[in-house]
Amino acid sequence: MNIANMTGLELMQAVARGDLPHPNMASTIPMKFVSVEKGVAIFEATADDRHINPLGGVHGGFAATVMDSVTGCAVHSMLDAGVGYGTIDLNVKMLKAVPKDKALKAEGRVISMSNSLGVSEGKLIDETGKIYAYASATCMIMRPKAS
Repeated sequence: MNIANMTGLELMQAVARGDLPHPNMASTIPMKFVSVEKGVAIFEATADDRHINPLGGVHGGFAATVMDSVTGCAVHSMLDAGVGYGTIDLNVKMLKAVPKDKALKAEGRVISMSNSLGVSEGKLIDETGKIYAYASATCMIMRPKAS
């Protein structure tokens, strides 16, 4: 499988199906694709003992990393083969303490896409719809230079 020739959506669908491995970051912050479609990425993420801060709660970096990943993947799903992106702004609001050892759903959605910027939003929720974190992200679209 030649990932250089895959669109962002094709690449992420291959990861979701298990045809390609999840990135190494998904071992550090346990998260995996549940589904992906054009402009939408959905993950499952679970904080564990590795993510506990000195006060005994889940570190805010857990939610921030999940939100950066899911909002970025939503943007990536809109890109043509050979086009990349990088997060240039991430705003995360922690609304409730993230529970340990509980599977949460992270949803990312593109809200605006131009030739040079992708803007997306995300939320980290439980099975009842309770929101633990909300994020907005701006991603720079990096297109190959014409030769």
